[in-house]
Amino acid sequence: MGRFIYLDNAATTQTSEEVVNAMLPFFGEKYGNPSAFYSFAGEAEKAVSDARRQAAGFINAKPEEIYFTGGGSESDNWALKAAAEAYAGKGKHIITSRIEHHAILHTCEHLKKQGCEITYLDVDGDGKISLEELKAAIREDTILVSIMMANNEIGTIEEVAKIGKIAREHGVLFHTDAVQAYGNIPVDVEKMNIDMLSASGHKFHGPKGVGILYIKKGVKIRSFIHGGAQERNRRAGTLNVPGIVGFGKAVEIAEKTMEERNKRETELRDYLIKRVLEEIPYSQLNGHKTDRLPGNANFCFRFIEGESMLILLDQLGICASSGSACTSGALDPSHVLLALGLPHEIAHGSLRLTLSGETTKEDIDFVVDELKKIIERLRNMSPLYEDFLDGATA
Repeated sequence: MGRFIYLDNAATTQTSEEVVNAMLPFFGEKYGNPSAFYSFAGEAEKAVSDARRQAAGFINAKPEEIYFTGGGSESDNWALKAAAEAYAGKGKHIITSRIEHHAILHTCEHLKKQGCEITYLDVDGDGKISLEELKAAIREDTILVSIMMANNEIGTIEEVAKIGKIAREHGVLFHTDAVQAYGNIPVDVEKMNIDMLSASGHKFHGPKGVGILYIKKGVKIRSFIHGGAQERNRRAGTLNVPGIVGFGKAVEIAEKTMEERNKRETELRDYLIKRVLEEIPYSQLNGHKTDRLPGNANFCFRFIEGESMLILLDQLGICASSGSACTSGALDPSHVLLALGLPHEIAHGSLRLTLSGETTKEDIDFVVDELKKIIERLRNMSPLYEDFLDGATA
């Protein structure tokens, strides 16, 4: 195999070797069901409890406020659907933003069909909601505000603590989709006034298929999956012990390495952004310049199609994306970029490069050098670019 550079860590990360090693015994000699009564199940039960404490400690929550799920999408669905059911007596109005992950947006579409009213907040050119617009949108019948902590496409970090404070002052629940943030930046549910939070293990070098929903004590959220008494009667089903153990181990590693990792990734990210913007004409950065995830860089390049760019990068062994992996194959440009106010023709030429602790400066240099050639090649084949140059020299 030739050169391989993975820059799609917002889609998924490599499960670390330490995490895999921690999980392996629970596929084999420690395979007991943690809900069973006999002593053989005790090791599995203890491992789940340890992982729950680890998951809670990272966000300053209590272990009994952590519920293990099948991932971020399930957690988002649970938070919104269960809140709509539990608080229907107060109202059916939910507030979210136009740049949420589709796990939120599609769930809101479903709830709208069930009689809920959804308000979608606009964002500015950096991807941030207006706190004043949020305040103005809250009504007597508002039951939930759901705003993501950090955007999965453009990396913009929202003012979550202020959003949560506004919701709490108005007696409204606040949920945040923290799938991109958890394990990657500091999170404190108490200081940030968060009532519910979604996270997923595979975004910070844990296993796929396991996530959490934090539910603050006192929040009236009912079961999402029925059939058993697992997760304190709130989520039925035999626990995914290896996945949960892996989640806990990934949190442990993330917590220890986060400060150093973030410093390094931010430096590499800024180096990448500087090179691209200075060396590739008609390029632009999407998202907030500083309030963004350490490893996220999202660009638009005029006069090209993002899909062609991704194919040519892939041929060089470079893994990248044009946005969320959940919309891969969609012909329409990113809903996030359109919400920023970008026209379709520019949003079509988007590229998301997301780094990890394994990314090197040499990787960045190689990618930028090759990207320059690819964009020049694609523009030379573009009638739009040719018309643009003709107009510029006329």
